[in-house]
Amino acid sequence: MNKVILCGRLTRDPEVRYSQGAEPMAIARYTLAVDRRRSRNNDQNEQTADFISIVAFGRNGEFAEKYLKKGTKMLITGRIQTGSYTNKEGVKVYTTEVVVEEQEFAESKNSASNGGNYSNYDNAPSAPAGNEPAPTAAGDGFMNIPDGIEEELPFN
Repeated sequence: MNKVILCGRLTRDPEVRYSQGAEPMAIARYTLAVDRRRSRNNDQNEQTADFISIVAFGRNGEFAEKYLKKGTKMLITGRIQTGSYTNKEGVKVYTTEVVVEEQEFAESKNSASNGGNYSNYDNAPSAPAGNEPAPTAAGDGFMNIPDGIEEELPFN
């Protein structure tokens, strides 16, 4: 089984190209900085992140082109792909990259722009329905459920 799950931040904006042919396909490349767990010796000069090459094809590439930018925290699921080529100097170069199968944002747009502060809600209702009090932020990043709701929650 070849399955990779990564969570990290883009080190630069994605570089997107389109393939030649009747139906051009988007090919997006970017680097994801993935934090390492701290080592036992706590050496301050030690590298604390791995920089992993990512490639996204087709719809995933179009998504990367439209929505991803430097600093965006992403959760990537994919597979490792290796390859090689001979450069202009005649030296064989080996490559390793993760091919995206699924990608999703690992933080909200607000937390990214507010440095992790979750107190600003874009989707919070601006006015209560009827005479019910408006839901408010509880300070822990979750909305309080107003008292007096007699409907069942939509969970099984």
